[in-house]
Amino acid sequence: AIQVTQSPASLGASLRDTVSITCRASQSVSSELAWYQQQPGKAPKLLIHAASTLQSGVPSQFRGSGSGTDFTLTISGLQAEDVRTYYCQQ
Repeated sequence: AIQVTQSPASLGASLRDTVSITCRASQSVSSELAWYQQQPGKAPKLLIHAASTLQSGVPSQFRGSGSGTDFTLTISGLQAEDVRTYYCQQ
């Protein structure tokens, strides 16, 4: 089975900062990686699929990059409503 490790588990940031979350797979997953935003009590929201393709309606401040084993979610111009849980899924 492919193991996927995400870091950091949590991060401190200020509004308007640019923050990055990384995801590393134990073996290549090509570009088959998605990023989700989780808000307490709500269903996960798909932000990015195929590593870098923005889901319809998701603002361009979210950006996904990477392929193979190393992937990054970057959030530019952090806003209060962006302070959520994010996770990657292969």
